[in-house]
Amino acid sequence: MPSLHTNTRVRPALAGFEPYDPAFSVCEVNLSANENTHPLPESVQNAMLDAMRSTPLNRYPDPLANNLRDELAAWHGVQRGNVMVGNGGDEILFNLLFCFGGPGRSLVVCPPCFEEYKIFAKMCETDVVEVWRREPDFSIDADALLEAARGAAIVMITSPNNPTGDLISPALVQRLLDQTDALILLDEAYIEFAKKGSSLVSWVADNPRLMVLRTMSKAFGLAGLRCGYLVANKEIVDVLAAIRQIYSEDVVAQAVATAAVRRRSELEPTLASIVGERKRLCEALGELPDVVLWPSEANFVLARMPHAGDVRARLRDEYSVLVRDFSYAKGLGDCLRITVGTPNENDRLISALRDILQG
Repeated sequence: MPSLHTNTRVRPALAGFEPYDPAFSVCEVNLSANENTHPLPESVQNAMLDAMRSTPLNRYPDPLANNLRDELAAWHGVQRGNVMVGNGGDEILFNLLFCFGGPGRSLVVCPPCFEEYKIFAKMCETDVVEVWRREPDFSIDADALLEAARGAAIVMITSPNNPTGDLISPALVQRLLDQTDALILLDEAYIEFAKKGSSLVSWVADNPRLMVLRTMSKAFGLAGLRCGYLVANKEIVDVLAAIRQIYSEDVVAQAVATAAVRRRSELEPTLASIVGERKRLCEALGELPDVVLWPSEANFVLARMPHAGDVRARLRDEYSVLVRDFSYAKGLGDCLRITVGTPNENDRLISALRDILQG
């Protein structure tokens, strides 16, 4: 069969991209993807099941997910017009760059951070300016960030950051708003695991260039549902609504997410457990030889240890425990990112690492 020669047909900006591959392996304990591995409270599960059962599948979904938008708006003290729901936060990130990026415009990021920012920017033919975090603490170089942001269309910062786990300083966000004209996106995917008062979503009302991205994938334990949302100025939401793929958020996702948001207070014990387990996990890992940890406000920890790639392979092959190896990334040599699991999962990990590193 003759070749299609797709390399000459595809848009030049999209040439060379490869399918997303998180290097997943089937293991008994999966602590590689920053998921909430705790079971949801039975009352929340039942509410979501009831919502699914009462949802007709023969009708198209509400294109803008207005019932869910209303619940999210009430939660965050904004109007429906300030909320955009997407098929995971990824769809919203892509649409933001599709709308406000493009040739001749730039995105500023602070790596090491979520790699999809850079990937989506390249797809949208948006220049990427990287302001690398300072080693060894991975703090943001505020002056360098401000300098880069003054000529940028968009700045994207994760808080808590993935994979380092630290929060951005509110004072730095204020400087970005005061001293630049860029759109500022705070990706708060992990904010529910941070100390109270860490979210800056309440700032959106008084700062029209500030946008806050949230997700149902982490704290809500709904990674498989694919539902994220943006809180932003109505003008930004209106632009995103005009260019989004229609019906991108299906009826089941809308119904389940709405039920979960209504029962969100019942997730507090689970979140408290994860925060407590994060502390216990860090204390245990800190006792192991030659292990370096960074403080985390997320549901994962970043750990540096000798021969991290080999350690990951042994965890997977000998102990059926999967973690994420970041050794390939600039500045993250010999680093593993470890999701905070259930007490039993964390016990498995701690025991295995003790065997490997002390054996």
